[in-house]
Amino acid sequence: MTGRFPREKRDPVARKKARHISPASRSRAMHAMSARAAQGRFVMQVCTDCDKATYPPRDACPHCWGELVWQDRPNGAEILCETIIRTSTDLYFRDHLPWRMGKVALDAGPVALVHLHRDLGVKDRAAVRLMLDRSGNAALFAVPPTGEIDMTDPQLREFIVPVAGKTVLVSDASSAIGLAVVKALHDAGAGLIVAGMQPPERLTDQKHPILNLKGVQPVPLDIVDQVSLTEALSKVGGPLDIVINTDRHVRGGGVSDQANIVEQRRAFDVSAIGFTRLAEACAPMLAGRSHGAFVDLISSDAMVGAADNAAFAAAEAARLSLLQSFRHEMRSAGVRVLSVFTGPVEDEHHQTVPPPKVAPARLASAIVNALHEGREQSCVGDVASDAMARWLADPMLYAREKNL
Repeated sequence: MTGRFPREKRDPVARKKARHISPASRSRAMHAMSARAAQGRFVMQVCTDCDKATYPPRDACPHCWGELVWQDRPNGAEILCETIIRTSTDLYFRDHLPWRMGKVALDAGPVALVHLHRDLGVKDRAAVRLMLDRSGNAALFAVPPTGEIDMTDPQLREFIVPVAGKTVLVSDASSAIGLAVVKALHDAGAGLIVAGMQPPERLTDQKHPILNLKGVQPVPLDIVDQVSLTEALSKVGGPLDIVINTDRHVRGGGVSDQANIVEQRRAFDVSAIGFTRLAEACAPMLAGRSHGAFVDLISSDAMVGAADNAAFAAAEAARLSLLQSFRHEMRSAGVRVLSVFTGPVEDEHHQTVPPPKVAPARLASAIVNALHEGREQSCVGDVASDAMARWLADPMLYAREKNL
């Protein structure tokens, strides 16, 4: 272990400030937009009769009362005017005033009211992102169209999860994926990275260069074991901002063909029971943070059962269901729960699987990008992206095609 990152200073006697979330009530059409924003898409409703795009979301076209469908649209825009909100009766916005808003002419067609990045002004070109606020609802946020975006903008930080200076727990840092995630977090400027190490302890782990980077603290951790989990969290020694669950138990075998009950039970212990233990233990710690987040790595097999990986696919499906419930529970606390889907990874568990496979470094980079963009759902690699597209298009057909 190397030197620890200096902890933030707080007054232990001062009363803890209450944290509010942005207003959560939305229409059904707006929830449909939020579901697509969670995937990182920029969508608008387009009329099937007059072909005009409309915003905000509606149940019928405001021009001809035609049927509206969702379409991906260009996200460029020009800022027409701006204003600063200095007072509000809403508890969330009262804590974040002043707040900049602007009216923009979208390249997609409509004129919309958006949140403005501080580097933008009237008549500037902007890229408008469809982002999720702390209550999980979609909102339009205008950022500079080119160059590096200033992540210190206080309004933008309400829509993302900054990594720099934060304390992060990686549940399994002994795997190829876990090591890559630790390295990506270190490169992104994380303050303290608590690297969970699966027992038994290996001599090669102690000497690994990534685990000896400054700000990385290896701790023994098995999320299936409640005692091990409790001891690991007690060693964090301060506030915990982000949890990244990289634990998985990948084993082949079907239900009646090459089935192994011991391996099946372990897969469910890690993906379902272990996930629940980790989420339950970390939820109170994350709820008190200004940018709390829980990231879970999920196999694309969770969407549809795989005949050659039946137990693993079933365990991942249970994990996905639990994650969706956990996301709903944490919205009231303003904690973001992100899912990152992946296909086969270039690691020790998929040595016999032919390409395409995802490199651990690419997966780690996608996790950091998902945090920086506040994206609830990401698909990394061709296999996961294709699986998600086919599942969204026709789940029943995909279930038949996957096991042909």
